[in-house]
Amino acid sequence: MKSPVQLASSTKKMAGFVARVLVAAAACASLQPVAAQTPQGTWTLASGYPKELFHGVNLRQFAQNVNDQTKGGLVIDVRTDGIAAVPSEIVGKVRSGDLAAGEVLLSTMASDTRIAGADAIPFIVSSYDDALRLWNAQRPILQEALDKQGLVILYAVPWPAQGLFTTRPVRSIADLRGSKMRTYNPSTVRLAQLIGAMPVDVPTQAIGAAFKDQRLDVMFTSPAIGVDSKLWEGPVKYFYNARGWYPKNIVIANKAKWAALSEANRKTVMAAADEAQKRGWMASEAASTVSLAELTRKGIKVDTPEPELRNELRRIGEKFSIEYLRETGAEGNRMLIPYFAGQGSGATPSPK
Repeated sequence: MKSPVQLASSTKKMAGFVARVLVAAAACASLQPVAAQTPQGTWTLASGYPKELFHGVNLRQFAQNVNDQTKGGLVIDVRTDGIAAVPSEIVGKVRSGDLAAGEVLLSTMASDTRIAGADAIPFIVSSYDDALRLWNAQRPILQEALDKQGLVILYAVPWPAQGLFTTRPVRSIADLRGSKMRTYNPSTVRLAQLIGAMPVDVPTQAIGAAFKDQRLDVMFTSPAIGVDSKLWEGPVKYFYNARGWYPKNIVIANKAKWAALSEANRKTVMAAADEAQKRGWMASEAASTVSLAELTRKGIKVDTPEPELRNELRRIGEKFSIEYLRETGAEGNRMLIPYFAGQGSGATPSPK
């Protein structure tokens, strides 16, 4: 998805708009009654992402709400930008208790927790509502798996949907065959294989240069990354808003440290987490809207995929789903069957 330590912040316009969304949502949360709590120390919450991104802004608001609602009974010290731990170490350090909590890209946990890989299945969601239904179906099964690892889910927030950046018009999969496609994990490598493109591993900070050097001519990513990478300065001319998938960041806590909190503080943290999840989904949508407008303003042609391409991408998603179910067995079935059946209210799941 992204190389979080080096990920640039969004444009000032995007940051300002998203910040206003977060502030408005936080104002509603601040109206909740505050109860005095017994001091229980400080938690360090590590993230590899920049503090200016909407994920980082939301994290700090979550921590502030916990501090305010517990009257300092629990202080959450948010360390963004990879200061407390490099992204690849965060889950292990939370699991061991070296960190009390952390934020990571959910799909990066799939090597140890296969159900986490559902985030990387392309073309089975087409909206934020779909993404939330998938999360509602995924969360309880994921929590069962993480419970065995000594981890507790606090909340999850998606990135804007992944779309297709290209240097030339694309009407069908045939137009993508033989192209040089940016990949960054096993799922995107598999996607390139199914499309018939050549996978090229390029870190986020090198995307712009790779297009300019003609090492890339196709890429699936969010419009926000396109803005951050200033793709209009190179050969990229088109963005197809395919809404391929909505990868999520997840915030987790160490189970033992969680259990050591008083019941009142646990309820307070989960209430703040529930608000952070709602607020974060709103901010993600805001970031998507502003990014698409900025791409258009800078001369990138923003369009929806042609019906033929949409149908072909949907069939690729079906193939991915079948492969995923074979890998995950009963766990995957418990999640995907209710999702495809349209079950789930679309509301944020109640924290436990």
